[in-house]
Amino acid sequence: MHKNALWITRTAVSLALLIVLQAITMAFGNQIVTGSVVNLVLIVSVMICGLPTGLAVGLISPFMAKLFGIGPFWSLIPFLAAGNATLVLLWRLIGTLKTRNKLIISIAATVAAAVGKASILYIGVVRIAIPFILDLSEQQAKVISGMFSVTQLITATIGGVCATLILATLKKAVG
Repeated sequence: MHKNALWITRTAVSLALLIVLQAITMAFGNQIVTGSVVNLVLIVSVMICGLPTGLAVGLISPFMAKLFGIGPFWSLIPFLAAGNATLVLLWRLIGTLKTRNKLIISIAATVAAAVGKASILYIGVVRIAIPFILDLSEQQAKVISGMFSVTQLITATIGGVCATLILATLKKAVG
């Protein structure tokens, strides 16, 4: 029972942190800042609290963000959740490899996770949702396409770099 309560607590705190930071940074009106913070929290969640927490936060956060009025169209939520899950899975898979050179592992995890998440979002949003699901003007389609292409690669990379800089210290603090 104690283990379940700890998991629920860690997951709830990680999810709350992600949503609060997302809401605060969105006030700046800069997708690079907001996206980077979201990716940082996803990576820290999976690397500090484990895969179940990381996946839960990654899958639930787009739905919660939309409910709080800080998310995109409802029809994009599954693609965002899939992109988050990809980032979390790749970071966990690569980031936990045993080696003496943790920096190389962190770089590999950052690159793979950034490319994976950006690819999922590009295919899902730009190649599927925009042409086949959403009814957008040409200008709206252009703006949304820009948000879910190279920008995602940039924010996932920044999130990974920031995570690399703080994970060792956080792991020591958490124990």
